Amino acid sequence: MSSPFVRRRRLGAELRALRLGRNLTTEQLGAMFHHSRMKISRLENAQVRPDLAEVMDLLDLLEPTEEKRAQILRIAREAAARGWWDAYGDAMGDRQRLYADLESGAATIREYHPGSMPGLMQLPEFTLSLVELDKAEYAITYEPERMAEARLRRQETVFRNGGPSYEVIFDEVGLRRFNIDPAIMARQLRHIIHLARQHSQLTLLVLPFLTGSSRTPWPMGQLTLFTFPDPADPSMAVLETTSTDVVHTDRAEVARHEHRYAVARDEALSEEDSLMMIEKVIDQISHETGTEE
Repeated sequence: MSSPFVRRRRLGAELRALRLGRNLTTEQLGAMFHHSRMKISRLENAQVRPDLAEVMDLLDLLEPTEEKRAQILRIAREAAARGWWDAYGDAMGDRQRLYADLESGAATIREYHPGSMPGLMQLPEFTLSLVELDKAEYAITYEPERMAEARLRRQETVFRNGGPSYEVIFDEVGLRRFNIDPAIMARQLRHIIHLARQHSQLTLLVLPFLTGSSRTPWPMGQLTLFTFPDPADPSMAVLETTSTDVVHTDRAEVARHEHRYAVARDEALSEEDSLMMIEKVIDQISHETGTEE
């Protein structure tokens, strides 16, 4: 399916272009539509799920060609669709719902993880260990078991037959510095090696920790880049912060983050050397902590 979030962005851009083509402000269109300026603004900025009847009424006012009208209505239907993640409500957390939505319709996913484990690869026991860290820091608003269940659904979506191409760059420091039980970390690292061997669409790379000069700049933090099958849907760069995720669709801004990702990729080990590095880290964790299995 197409990502409803991406389609809402596309719908907003199409409606904005029609409005500007008629030299109308949001206030003027709102008056014609018998709705507030805020209603128009929220629709154009993809802040609400569209109502198909309202979109049809707007198109009656904006008078696109029949071909454009049919195209926009198709986009609106996809933008109004509900995905499996909607059934979880707040139980899986807002941030995870956003990623589930974007992943559902992605053609390619590229991630840089300086110090974390991608949700798309986490074992349930690893996920629940992170929940305990969250609980120690603040009162969680999601349901741990449902959140872990939803994370497995995301994995099934991405690793399905015909799923997106998926590439991850780990920073070596993040592989070696962790705050969960070492035995769980070792099992988690074995799991990601298994995934890489099992799924041809998955590429794992490690950015090694080396002393000396290197190309810059690298990504400033966790970064995910998405592309989508429809070339008219803009690529996206999602940056994770402590409390939220920032979504960029501006072409120049996305290109800036794509460049930073490319720098990190160029500095990374080859795929085979990366897997060997991860195996070495597993051996060291197991030996140093006495958790050999």
